Amino acid sequence: MSIELKMPALSPTMEEGTLAKWLVKEGDTVSSGDILAEIETDKATMEFEAVDEGKIAKILVPEGSDGVKVGTPIAILAGEGEEVSASAPGPKAEAAPPPRVEEPKVEATAAPVAPAPVAAAPAPKTDSGDRIKASPLARRLAEAQGIDLSMLTGSGPGGRIVRADLGKAAGGAMAVPAPATTAAPAGLQPVEAELAFTSEIPHEAVKLSNMRKTIARRLTESKQQIPHIYLTLDTNLDALLKLRGELNAGLASRGVKLSVNDMLIKALALALIEVPECNVSFAGDQLIKYSRADISVAVSIPNGLITPIIVDASNKAISAISKEMTDLAGRAKEGKLQPHEYQGGTASISNMGMFGIKHFEAVINPPQGMIMAIGAGEKRPYVVDDSLQMATVMSATGSFDHRAIDGADGARLMKLFKELVESPLGLVA
Repeated sequence: MSIELKMPALSPTMEEGTLAKWLVKEGDTVSSGDILAEIETDKATMEFEAVDEGKIAKILVPEGSDGVKVGTPIAILAGEGEEVSASAPGPKAEAAPPPRVEEPKVEATAAPVAPAPVAAAPAPKTDSGDRIKASPLARRLAEAQGIDLSMLTGSGPGGRIVRADLGKAAGGAMAVPAPATTAAPAGLQPVEAELAFTSEIPHEAVKLSNMRKTIARRLTESKQQIPHIYLTLDTNLDALLKLRGELNAGLASRGVKLSVNDMLIKALALALIEVPECNVSFAGDQLIKYSRADISVAVSIPNGLITPIIVDASNKAISAISKEMTDLAGRAKEGKLQPHEYQGGTASISNMGMFGIKHFEAVINPPQGMIMAIGAGEKRPYVVDDSLQMATVMSATGSFDHRAIDGADGARLMKLFKELVESPLGLVA
């Protein structure tokens, strides 16, 4: 008996996905556990495994299809001994209805001054029967102003009619108004209208991935719904860098190399345990207080950003954090993380120091209550033991959800984080 293979829900929040790539073809024999396809969710590209054995009788959804709803049949698997040709065919596509052609409407007036513009009129033709070359913006403006494009000579590439050519129509009578008073083309939203006016600029329109759509939606919601409060301080990294060098020398035989970020993850986790008022989430009429510090670490990947999680970071050795972070970051860039490895977390850390960024304010990753933004460590004049000296100084900025975390509690967390960084033996105690 044939089996319908349906678009799986590969994460708790997944409602639709992109069938990025088929790894099998019609007629292939598959066994349980074989990888059938790669599916792009809102967070990563994940593998779709077969749970039964048989032959791929029909592929219903071609690779590259996006917006495929969870539960939609994507292929037919023929059972043991069943002929592939006898398997149920995929759903037939309905023929598209013929395009509806509307009759041009001509409105009579008592004393017509000029011919009324015809709505939805077909594009003018040249003598050779080809469509007139004109930019999309020029076409919209010409239609709105009743300008006959066939009467114009284009000044754009290859004789293409552009916006500036409309000002020459009818001896300049139909000149385009100044930008300050130009109305957006009918039916366009303000941003779309602004984009319409840039259509003459050479460009490429790139379709958003599911991940980029999710990032855009979540960060917009974060800035619109969460009142952010930002607290910044400078910290001396010299002691931490010295300890890191000593630890790496002792760990070299084990193939472990600690990064500064590994140590900062540990420092933030310890600070959250010591200041539990910041290890929280705002949940409407409730405040969720966490007794464990799970740190989400921002990792840049080709299609966007993902935040793998170091679970219970305060109780892990820095060497264990380093090994785990190396594994998570590597699989994140390959799109191989499982949902539980990047969903959740009680707070986040984002380090842009490797790019030379001195200071930035990160956007909170809801439903978390805070995120720590780490800048570059650089040589600066700094007061050490009541004297001005050169030191390696790093700026750190905490973004806090002010609905859940008071400024004083955020300041306590930042102060403790600074103390742990400047007296780093507390990280290994």
